Amino acid sequence: MEAHGNDLLRVVALLAAGVVAVPIFRRLGLGSVLGYLAAGLAIGPFGLRLFTDPQAILHVAELGVVLFLFLIGLEMQPSHLWRLRREIFGLGVAQVLACGVLLTLLCTAAGFAPVVSFIAAMGFVLSSTAIVMQILEERGDVSTRRGQRIVSILLLEDLAIVPLLALVAFIAPDAGGGVRWQEILLGLAALAALVLAGKYLLSPLFRLLAASGAREVMTAAALLVVLGAALLMEVGGLSMAMGAFLAGVLLSESTFRHQLEADIEPFRGILLGLFFISVGMSLDLTVFREQWLLILAGTAALMLVKSAGVYAVARLMRARHAESLVRAVLLAQGGEFAFVLYAAAAAAGIIDARVSALLTAIVIVSMALTPLGVVALRWLLPKEEQSMEGVEAAAGLGGSVLVIGFGRFGQVASQSLLARGFDVAIIDTDTDMIRSAADFGFKIYYGDGTRLDVLKASGAEKARALLVCIDDRAAADRIVALAKSEFPHLKLLVRSYDRQHSLKLIGAGVDYQVRETFHSAMAFGQAALAQLGVPDEEAAQIAADVRRRDAERLQLEIAGGLAAGAALVQGNVPKPTPFTPPKQAPQPLSEETAAVAGRQEP
Repeated sequence: MEAHGNDLLRVVALLAAGVVAVPIFRRLGLGSVLGYLAAGLAIGPFGLRLFTDPQAILHVAELGVVLFLFLIGLEMQPSHLWRLRREIFGLGVAQVLACGVLLTLLCTAAGFAPVVSFIAAMGFVLSSTAIVMQILEERGDVSTRRGQRIVSILLLEDLAIVPLLALVAFIAPDAGGGVRWQEILLGLAALAALVLAGKYLLSPLFRLLAASGAREVMTAAALLVVLGAALLMEVGGLSMAMGAFLAGVLLSESTFRHQLEADIEPFRGILLGLFFISVGMSLDLTVFREQWLLILAGTAALMLVKSAGVYAVARLMRARHAESLVRAVLLAQGGEFAFVLYAAAAAAGIIDARVSALLTAIVIVSMALTPLGVVALRWLLPKEEQSMEGVEAAAGLGGSVLVIGFGRFGQVASQSLLARGFDVAIIDTDTDMIRSAADFGFKIYYGDGTRLDVLKASGAEKARALLVCIDDRAAADRIVALAKSEFPHLKLLVRSYDRQHSLKLIGAGVDYQVRETFHSAMAFGQAALAQLGVPDEEAAQIAADVRRRDAERLQLEIAGGLAAGAALVQGNVPKPTPFTPPKQAPQPLSEETAAVAGRQEP
């Protein structure tokens, strides 16, 4: 009974530490990650000593990273990953190689053996996916181009742990070649099994479970898929996080994607916070007290050199100074995969336990310093790059109409609604526009409409209509899919990029779509006729006929594809005419001839 009471006390302490520390640190502008790390340090072996074995908690808390990467995978459809291939295998590889070389040279200059220097450097090269993604999410940068490049680098670094672990096995003093080949084959087999299961089994499984109508079974199945994929990868000697990410990618185009995201999200948030708390517990203050000067100097040197490498690669890849600086600060730390690599190297006899503890302490300190580096960006970046200053995030909005995007299109579209007295909530991701709109009497909130949590925070559940006024067709499609799945009561009005996009939106079931330039171009053409001397009434009739033909063409294309209504388009190719006019006017066919010709028509 006493043991049960102690366990309950520990659970309460974990929850209380996070609940107390995170709001304080966020209020101070230091971010939730640093709050979790401080909470772990406070209740760990070197604080209140409520926990004496942080590694046991860390092993469970790693599931938070696993679930986090599964949710990232759900956002990364194969087509999206293919579009990011240059960033992943170009930018990512360039950064890993450049930083690896620089850090290896630094460690060698510090007196480590070449092999130890290489392992220490490559462990520190692997940034913390959990910390960086959490910061990106808090800043609202995950879906921006700048954020997508950082996500691409993190994906490549997560993949890099696989060859690095294989390399550790190869250079281990007592490793045997046969065992290594068995491990490689086992890893490839696990990877192939996951891909095949994801392609042929997962969607039928979720269709079967959805038909049963048991919501809790769907939640259990979602957890089963994530943890099963992670376990399969671990058995194959690969990364659990990579397995979860691949499972997410394989389900990213499933009709159950949004349901899975909603089911996994609560578990992800709790376990990810637990992961950061356990990392804070793992900081060995005994090692830190004995070698604090070496640890602080090593942390500063490694972070500065890695930041310089990240910045240099970013600039060589033509990134702007501000973006390069943000990337250098966010990716300056070592990550959770460094623990895995150092532990494997220590077990293989490549590095000794003392060096492993020292390197682990350096990585933990670097992870703790990253949120402080993000705070320092406020002074490092030019004022125009401090994007969130004076911008309020969407939360608890409740308008009857929700407008996403307040560019030129959204500004004009909102006027009729505001003139009629409708309560309009507006969100956008352009912070400069949000601030400038305030000068003209508009209250615009910061929010990414492609995220389900932002749509809920913006009042989509209570709104009557959703106006998608953004100029990004992929993002518009994502919003439409979310709205149709999660808010079927909404009237959906969407700005279309072009004719092909309109056909796709009609197929998705939107209530109204309009091509962004159609009506203005029609007015422009009618004005051109007037300027050329065509009477106003005739010009209006011609414009009306063009509109009618366009609408008829669109109906034909819905049924028969993009080329179905081509005959209704007015072209400028000259029509062939006879070289000489006929000398005799055409005569009408006789009734007999006409009847024969009619029978021959197809």
